[in-house]
Amino acid sequence: MTGHQEGARDVLVGIDPAREWHLSLAWAADEAHRRGLPLRLVLAVPPQHDTQHVDDTPGQTALRQAGAERLQQAADWVRARHPELSVAGELLGGFPTPVIGRMARQARMVVLGSRHLGRVAEVFSAGSLVLPVTAQAACPVVVVGDAEHATRQPPYVVAGVDGSAPSQAALAFAFDEADLRGAALRAVHVWQPPLILGYDEEAVRQAQRTMLSEATAGLSQKYPDVHVTHEVATGHPVEELARAAEHALAVVVGRRGRGGYTGMRLGSVVHGLLHRAHCPVITVPTG
Repeated sequence: MTGHQEGARDVLVGIDPAREWHLSLAWAADEAHRRGLPLRLVLAVPPQHDTQHVDDTPGQTALRQAGAERLQQAADWVRARHPELSVAGELLGGFPTPVIGRMARQARMVVLGSRHLGRVAEVFSAGSLVLPVTAQAACPVVVVGDAEHATRQPPYVVAGVDGSAPSQAALAFAFDEADLRGAALRAVHVWQPPLILGYDEEAVRQAQRTMLSEATAGLSQKYPDVHVTHEVATGHPVEELARAAEHALAVVVGRRGRGGYTGMRLGSVVHGLLHRAHCPVITVPTG
């Protein structure tokens, strides 16, 4: 747990009072424990009416009370799992997306649960945090839709690599994550063959393998205990990365800065993996 803190920022996890929270909270608590970071639980209670003023109606008071109870349950559950972990809970008024987005500015990473909604439902659901927070946050965002798949030995983490700055940031995070867990790392580049004919396929593949070697070289020296493999797959990036991550602890991909509120500006690969992958999906912003 030492050597990975890089500052005193915390792991932030959003608690939904109306949904199952154990999977995402377990992931966040375990990650905070691995990294030696404090864990912050945040539960937002939206106003019952479209108003900027404090809502003191009986219904709102009941919502705050229920939220406080759920937050306490979650904190107690974490302390039972990791008694030595520093845990703080915050019950805040406001809509969840802007509340979590604002608190993410001081977080080391944000962890959210997902219901695996369809794409349209995920974008337009009033309770959805995943797309807007993933689009906006300036720190890594982890979306936990299913339990970790740790049955494959040795355990491994997948990183999507395309040679871009976002994928390099993702690769650095993936190395660190694999090192923390004593896991292997699969650096995967997915090639979509062009429709035109006449290209030298073997030359293209050799160039892609060279790109993977160059992308991982410095990080392999920094993390000598992480066994890394280079893989060039052919097909659609979402499907191939999801297939590679079928038994992974997590799949890590980069994203280009902050998107719009709805998350519509998320890259197609990130967007697709949030709905297709069944292991935790970690998106890492550039910088």
